[in-house]
Amino acid sequence: MVLVTESLVRDLTEILSEQQVTANLTILEQHGKDESYHRPHLPDVVVFPANTEEVSRILKYANEHEVPIIPFGLGSSVEGQVIPYQGGISIDFQLMNKILEVRPSDFLVRVQPGVSRTQLNKELKKYGLFFSVDPGADATLGGMTATNASGTTSVKYGVMRDQVRDLEVVLADGRIIHTGNLSAKSSSGYHLTGLFVGSEGTLGVFTEMTLRVYGIPESIVSGRAVFPTMEAAVTTVNDFLSAGIPVARVEFVDAHSISQFNLYNQTEYPEQPTLFIEFHGNEEGLQNDVRFAKRLAQDNHCSDFVIENDSKKRAQLWEARHQLAYAFIHLSGGKKMMVTDVVVPLSELVGAVQHARKVIDETGLNGGILGHVGDGNYHVILMINPGDPNELAKAEKINAQLVDYALKRGGTCTGEHGVGVGKAKYQLKEHGPALDIMKAFKQTIDPKGILNPGKIFL
Repeated sequence: MVLVTESLVRDLTEILSEQQVTANLTILEQHGKDESYHRPHLPDVVVFPANTEEVSRILKYANEHEVPIIPFGLGSSVEGQVIPYQGGISIDFQLMNKILEVRPSDFLVRVQPGVSRTQLNKELKKYGLFFSVDPGADATLGGMTATNASGTTSVKYGVMRDQVRDLEVVLADGRIIHTGNLSAKSSSGYHLTGLFVGSEGTLGVFTEMTLRVYGIPESIVSGRAVFPTMEAAVTTVNDFLSAGIPVARVEFVDAHSISQFNLYNQTEYPEQPTLFIEFHGNEEGLQNDVRFAKRLAQDNHCSDFVIENDSKKRAQLWEARHQLAYAFIHLSGGKKMMVTDVVVPLSELVGAVQHARKVIDETGLNGGILGHVGDGNYHVILMINPGDPNELAKAEKINAQLVDYALKRGGTCTGEHGVGVGKAKYQLKEHGPALDIMKAFKQTIDPKGILNPGKIFL
């Protein structure tokens, strides 16, 4: 191991510079884990390229010597995507964090993979624009593209795949390609952009992304609606969408999760199933939309419907949703958080969240349900001790039951967290013979299997 590492450092220093290559143990440890409960593993070396050409030279070397390559953003993934279980070279993109071009008239921006979501939105605000995908964490745009991230705004604006117009990708052998262009649509050739988005570093390494952005809405209104049952809350979401109300965010939080937040933040929110809602549009139109939404909620026995227009009060209203993970973590005595991630058709959502609550309660684990219920995506937060085989087995059983429930109803095992290592075992059940086509494509463009090995496929 030491000899291999010394050889890698020496060779890579000839490709880059001494300052861009390290085998420092602290840095290796930072790149050997993510935010998940999955077992960490160290890379052999970490490199910090500054441009596409350096990435290309790294991959040419790695391909020639059959050394694994693992792209690394901020390590905010939750399914082990960046954990280098076979060692190798972890490519950190913190030096490639430039916003290269803003094209306001085209509603496009070109960025390097190390740019974070908040960094981009801070720059876009000068142009009256914003980037829509909000996964919660301040992830890098390269990582968000790699996992096809989504989040709270997907009900209105779509997921990451809907925002990517073009990718600059370095392939396993060092070739540099572009997958798209600047046009709003194209019927030319295969849709390579859509294929690479969500590939989790297994098909190529992203070095530039051209992304769609949006005009900042004239008016934003947020609301909190409290319901007697989960069924009433989820049914209300379907009613909003059926009525064509322009909901930008609609998040569900169950009663147990509200209770956790009250304990954490010393608040006194009603400990009942709750929707957090945000509307985007023009001021006059939104007044009518909010009144209509309130009537629909009251038809489903909503007991409390609070609306806020002021930006500070809106942020405060959303705290119970945005800080929910911290509430569970800080009240769980050092346990790790496991977050499930499945999607079902909207018609199946009521039964899905009821089933989720049932299986949590049966295990006795501390867990809550939340989700971006406007697109059928919901999560279960479970607090576990990964070193306790009994707790880990219970959590894995819950995860498996949720996935099985979703797949039997035409859903998917992951809506936004990606496959990584945690969901690889469900791929055959979800995709069937189509999984062979995915593997064949992977084999064609990465025949030596150096790109993030062990992820997505078992």
